[in-house]
Amino acid sequence: MTGHMTETPCLQIDAFTDRPFRGNPAAVCLLDDEGDPAWMQAVAAEMNLAETAFVRPLDDGFELRWFTPTLEVDLCGHATLASAHALWQEGIVGDRHPIHFHTKSGILSCTRQGALIELDFPATPVAATDAPAGLCSALGVEPVFVGRSKFDYLVLLESEAAVRAVQPDFRLLGEVATRGIIVTGVSAEPGIHFVSRFFGPAAGIDEDPVTGSAHCALGPFWGERLGKATMTGLQASARSGIVRVRLAGDRVVLGGQAVTVMKGVLTGISA
Repeated sequence: MTGHMTETPCLQIDAFTDRPFRGNPAAVCLLDDEGDPAWMQAVAAEMNLAETAFVRPLDDGFELRWFTPTLEVDLCGHATLASAHALWQEGIVGDRHPIHFHTKSGILSCTRQGALIELDFPATPVAATDAPAGLCSALGVEPVFVGRSKFDYLVLLESEAAVRAVQPDFRLLGEVATRGIIVTGVSAEPGIHFVSRFFGPAAGIDEDPVTGSAHCALGPFWGERLGKATMTGLQASARSGIVRVRLAGDRVVLGGQAVTVMKGVLTGISA
């Protein structure tokens, strides 16, 4: 892609939901060849969604890169789910064939189990740590536990109600040096094991509607506390979404559904 007019297929897909306008929206751009990172970042800023995914074919799968409106990230669950949904829906990959994405977090495999898409992701377990300066005051909470995963801080609160009631000061929270902050608590709802919310102002996302990659930390965290290997998490954002979690050694299998809400062509000059 070097300075000529292009037409790039682009879909907007709501992930971790079976209904439109719920879950977490992601844009998925289907490339023919390698994209320039500056161009991809400009597209993501234009899309202004939590994540824009760029997919291009390789000999043994697909390259997948994820961008927020302000930066490229190393792992994103909902945009991976959306990308797999797009490849199957558009007939680029056959319904019964698994998809292997080559990413900055290694090879991520996706399979279909009926209406459910399963993502095989690396676990990012949480270790206890002291809360960094400003974290608790920015959240306005007194945590039961604070931990740190490879990417994020995790803050455990005493109840689902406390998680839902959090009203962060996003300016202060954005000063905490981390990709994001997961706030979680045990669920009060039948069939749901834990609830969470995800804040990432430092990455340009005040509150992410449903964060698949956060469940790579939430799965091991709650699995140890609840004594379960299979769980269902609810991300309690305004849009909300359901993430099914299955622990598999040093991997976490995330399950969810996706719905296409828009399909078109991205036109413009590539960089």
